[in-house]
Amino acid sequence: MTPEKPEDFYRVYAAFKQYGTPTIKAKHARWYDREFWIPAACTTDTSVLEIGSGPGEFLLYLRHKGVKRFKGVEMDRDAVAAMAPGLEANVWVGNIWTYLDEAPNGEQWDRIVMLDVLEHFSAPDGAQLLERLRGLLSSDGQVVVRVPNMGSPWGPNYQYGDVTHKAAYSASGLRQLGLAAGYDVAAFLSQRRGPPFRRFCEDILYSVLNRILTTPPIVWSANIIVIFRPRPVAAP
Repeated sequence: MTPEKPEDFYRVYAAFKQYGTPTIKAKHARWYDREFWIPAACTTDTSVLEIGSGPGEFLLYLRHKGVKRFKGVEMDRDAVAAMAPGLEANVWVGNIWTYLDEAPNGEQWDRIVMLDVLEHFSAPDGAQLLERLRGLLSSDGQVVVRVPNMGSPWGPNYQYGDVTHKAAYSASGLRQLGLAAGYDVAAFLSQRRGPPFRRFCEDILYSVLNRILTTPPIVWSANIIVIFRPRPVAAP
């Protein structure tokens, strides 16, 4: 059946992604430490909800870190089937909108994470999703999001590498989206991968470019991470 809309491509998503059971090596733990654990000020007592868990690499990381309470939401049963043994017990399988409708009264999370997920929603739907997630955040809660970075020359390779992507973001666009949903940006972060020497060479390159370009991007990496913090509710 010929696809007629972006959602139709999910019928072949498992074959496209070639799901395998993830493992957490030391380098993976360092990546998530640098891109999530440390900047989001997490401890083992921090409760974490991940939207769009895929085959569960991040959930496996949370278990590796000893997080006491975590949950994933994933609609692709093929992805859930590829998870490491035991992780599926921490996963709600189904559509995120249904999950939000059925979440128990009073359920709250300290951190809500979306890694390579928000770009699969249109900008209006993404703003609505962020707004509804506010109701699940604890008093000091944060939302951590990673998307392809269209402010970087390297971002389009990720943005256009998946035809199910519906929205594209730079740092400025993420800030605008957050404001529309009632959030301030607490931090923008790079997704840094690869060996130390290559990251060192990138740092030198970006330092030079920052000096010679009139409008360099806020973040140079191909993917950008943003930490959203709910804006204080104005007094009536």
